[in-house]
Amino acid sequence: MSAITRDEVAHLARLSRLALADEELDHFAAQLDVIIGAVARVAEVAADDIPPSSHALPLVNVYRPDEVRSRLTPAEALAAAPAVEDDRFRVPRILGEEA
Repeated sequence: MSAITRDEVAHLARLSRLALADEELDHFAAQLDVIIGAVARVAEVAADDIPPSSHALPLVNVYRPDEVRSRLTPAEALAAAPAVEDDRFRVPRILGEEA
């Protein structure tokens, strides 16, 4: 695989609207070449007989049965509220909205 060139990095920088100095172009060219080489090595290892997967281990959803539990009454829920109005939480208006 050929190394990524300084001109290709400059082109990518222009497309990304990044202003890179000359020494940054050389630095990033070397780094991108290492990344491309690593991806190529992974592609070599991938075999056609191995199905693609998103996780190394199989995932299983764990479900629990729905259970009816005790719940707060409206009065209990509003008991610790700093402000209540018409059996609801009162909050400050935002964005100058009309009532």
